[in-house]
Amino acid sequence: MKHVALTMSFAALAAAAFLLAGSEPQAGAEEPTSPAVIDHTVTTLEGDSLDLSTFRGRPLLIVNTASKCGYTPQYAGLQRLHERYSGRGLVILGFPSNDFGGQEPGTAVEIGEFCRKNYGVSFQMMAKVHAKGPDIAPIYRTLTEQTAEGIRGEIKWNFTKFLVDADGHVVARFGSSVEPEDPALTAAIEKLLPKA
Repeated sequence: MKHVALTMSFAALAAAAFLLAGSEPQAGAEEPTSPAVIDHTVTTLEGDSLDLSTFRGRPLLIVNTASKCGYTPQYAGLQRLHERYSGRGLVILGFPSNDFGGQEPGTAVEIGEFCRKNYGVSFQMMAKVHAKGPDIAPIYRTLTEQTAEGIRGEIKWNFTKFLVDADGHVVARFGSSVEPEDPALTAAIEKLLPKA
């Protein structure tokens, strides 16, 4: 009786193995991956549509910004990063948001003037978005919900920084208190750029 049971068990295992072998991916099939940041189209501060796929092959640093925050002076550091690394491919995208303490109440024109006048910002600024909550912008849904463990999670405050690799996938996240020129952040950027 035991012999019959064992024979049946081996037969069941063999059948399962056959079924599993038959369900292997076809040649060329790829594992499903989380959406790439560069799959999104966003709106610039000037109201133009910007397809982020145009930045394929270039790393991105995405930052939710505000004009009336204790971290607002980080605009200066972001501008210096832009000047230092844009020639090697880095793209910095600022996304103003009024979600954190109501610290970005201005219009697009006011935000643009503030950034240029006070910090000489010449990196790309986007239209104001929701970076959390029920009306979260699709790009921020990708950044905060569709990324790896340790990166995903709701944004807590202004000037949270997401580093995106050349294929459009988020590889690191830095909190508000991490200055743009912090060695940990610049080292992470350097790893994504071609050698100087």
